[in-house]
Amino acid sequence: MFLSINESDNRPIYLQIISQIKEQVGNGVLQPGEELPSVREVADSLGINMHTVRSAYLKLRDQDIINLHLGRRAKVARRQSALRNADIEADIKVRLKELVTDALLVGFTPDDLRRLINQQLDQLQED
Repeated sequence: MFLSINESDNRPIYLQIISQIKEQVGNGVLQPGEELPSVREVADSLGINMHTVRSAYLKLRDQDIINLHLGRRAKVARRQSALRNADIEADIKVRLKELVTDALLVGFTPDDLRRLINQQLDQLQED
């Protein structure tokens, strides 16, 4: 697993970590059942506070991306069950609505958004 912090990214560091881990799980770099580095190892390698990494790991646990148990290393969770897919879809819709609203408020057109989404989908398929 490779993580990096982008100083020019406006998002908090814990959100950058979450995003990178999700991307690596999504594109198969991290496989279900694979152990993640400890909170301390990630914090040391990135030069950040352990609480920041722990916050990211807890959010990933809450989203069923990783399994996290006291005294054990975090592991990539098995694929989502059909029951959880409805929850995931609802969460994505809320986040997507917020993102679309923000984009429209700063002047993006619907065509701009479609282009950006297609670019992201194409990029993810290439990785």
